[in-house]
Amino acid sequence: MVTTKYSHLLSSGRIGSLAIRNRICVAAMGVSLSEEDGTCGERLIAYHEEQAIGGAGLIITGVFSVAWPTGAVMPKQAAISDDKFLPGMIKLTDRVHCHGAKIAAQLHHGGLVAGFSTSAFDAPLWAPCYPSPMQGDFISYFLPEEMGVFAGAKTPLIKVMEQADIDLAVSQFAAAARRAKAAGFDAVEIHSAHGYLLSSFISPKTNTRTDKYGGSLENRLRFLLEVITAVRAEVGGEFPILCKLDAREIGKDGGIILPDAIEAAILVQNAGVDAITVSSYHNVGIGKLHSASNVPHDPESNLPAAEAIKKIVRVPVIALGRIEPSAADEHIAQGCYDFLAMGRKLLADPALPKKLAAGQADHVRPCIYCYTCVSAAYLQQPMRCAVNPETGFECERRDARVTGRHYAVIGGGPGGMEAAYRLSEAGNLVTLIEKSSRLGGTLRFASLAYPANERLLDWMMARVKRSLVQVRLNTEATPAMLRDLAPDAVIVATGGRRDMPALPGSELPHVFSGDDLRHLLLGEKSEELKRKTGLATRLAMRIGATTGLTANLDFVRAASLSWMPLGANIVIVGGELVGNELAEFLQERGRRVTVLEPAPRLGKGLPLVRRMRLLTELKEHNVALHGGVTDIAIKEKVVTFTDNKGMAHSVLADHVIVAMGASGDSALAESLRAQGFVVEAIGDCTGVGYIEGAIRGAARAVTSLTSQPG
Repeated sequence: MVTTKYSHLLSSGRIGSLAIRNRICVAAMGVSLSEEDGTCGERLIAYHEEQAIGGAGLIITGVFSVAWPTGAVMPKQAAISDDKFLPGMIKLTDRVHCHGAKIAAQLHHGGLVAGFSTSAFDAPLWAPCYPSPMQGDFISYFLPEEMGVFAGAKTPLIKVMEQADIDLAVSQFAAAARRAKAAGFDAVEIHSAHGYLLSSFISPKTNTRTDKYGGSLENRLRFLLEVITAVRAEVGGEFPILCKLDAREIGKDGGIILPDAIEAAILVQNAGVDAITVSSYHNVGIGKLHSASNVPHDPESNLPAAEAIKKIVRVPVIALGRIEPSAADEHIAQGCYDFLAMGRKLLADPALPKKLAAGQADHVRPCIYCYTCVSAAYLQQPMRCAVNPETGFECERRDARVTGRHYAVIGGGPGGMEAAYRLSEAGNLVTLIEKSSRLGGTLRFASLAYPANERLLDWMMARVKRSLVQVRLNTEATPAMLRDLAPDAVIVATGGRRDMPALPGSELPHVFSGDDLRHLLLGEKSEELKRKTGLATRLAMRIGATTGLTANLDFVRAASLSWMPLGANIVIVGGELVGNELAEFLQERGRRVTVLEPAPRLGKGLPLVRRMRLLTELKEHNVALHGGVTDIAIKEKVVTFTDNKGMAHSVLADHVIVAMGASGDSALAESLRAQGFVVEAIGDCTGVGYIEGAIRGAARAVTSLTSQPG
């Protein structure tokens, strides 16, 4: 039943002859879930079936390769280049249709971006002309251990397309559309965006041809228009054709701009497409821009372009790009666009449409925009989600076979809350034991540093509250207590150990460990921490008075007397996830921050795409980032170190925060096992894995426990 709040988003819609149950589309995403040879196997089928079960109106598959293996951009990319792929596709469409959803095959040729086809199959890269070399900082954000994705990379052979090549590609798109229709797909989407083959012809930056396929916009669109004409001839007049277009190319001087996109939309409409998906792209050489276009960090950044195109075309417009369901409902009511394509939100919770329809919007597992999903593609790994461990692994799900047991879960962080809820939902009695006064664990601190995490924290706590889990706060889990509870098994989710590294000066009163700072910011001051913060505040004031550090003494005094008694100059030792998110948090609150990291590059623990954005923004806000440092020494007024070029430095430090030294702590789990308890250890106590590791470990542990014979 449609709820009033989302009545427009959940209303039925049409694309050409196709009736769709609501306005929510699954955005096309490259997921690398097919078989090695491009066949649709159970892993990809189960992934899309889950979206259909969850209530999506239209599923748009990601990058079905029309010329596979030529034009393939990633391993395990689905292929639609031969009739031999039909059986797998038929299974896919049948399974989706069983649950009332419609499904469109996205027709794709990677063109210049098809690096996988070169590395794996020695296939040339098809292009309108020779490209300019990539320039920018993109590669500099890869960690040494991630550089393996480039191992064995070959210098690609660029094939500047001649008329015969263009004719071949047109025929490949048309034949792929025929196969899609034969396989039971309800529509096709022609991918002519994101720097791929058709897009590279449209963009004046990458197309400098002087023949009939270059020059004017109409000439640059000629290839795409020929594809549309050929596809229409192949599938007939009633079969829906969607077309994805870039409205702009961000950071590309001389690239696609909105007036080009508006004119292009009119031309593709006149050529016979039934809907237009409005996206955008970027200069791939610049790291930060990888979260600024088709997968935007800034909410609704693609919306103005979708609105502009909607005003001038007669066919439906599909918008995308970090738009909340409540906002989308208003946009559709106002006629800004017709359908909303969701990507990350439906990875986090494919049942989002069904939950909205049931009036359970607060039950939707939130996306935290951490870019784990996108970064996996960059590293040529299968799709996965940090907050939903089932995404990409739907075919491996096993229903709980053992219920009616009693489990104790020790630790109320994200891993503990996830495990407790799953066990309870499987029909078990669960006691969740947390030694502090609140649930959340380190996720509470992470929510301060990165606000998107707060939505996950609130959702997890509310879910536990709704469940039958028995929560015991302010309780230390002891062997005696556990013997009284007599659980069938115990899950230990108590987090890691954070030791203070052996740094000269680490004993000084203005030096905080990561745990010190977490307790400070969360208002959990022990007597020792109160003493330490008092000493540190007095030291900071003395330093400011004697060195001229505090030209703005009122600022430091206000900071010292506030809930966060930290001075103006902060040095963070440790440049992994925690150190960098902390640097962002402090910089936003007016502190001058320096980050020192012994490893060659900063950002370990951050998914690649988020790392590129965060490190860039820290630099933009004058946070000093130093990787590969040695000889770190903390003194009363300064921190000294040697940089990666062998130069000595001294930086002012009112306070020093040591955000390193975290490691797994399995002592409690091992102790309980030794006393005869059945124990599963999860989360950071098994090794630092952050939010994704905690939630994924919880799911594995629950599956293991509930699949055991009774």
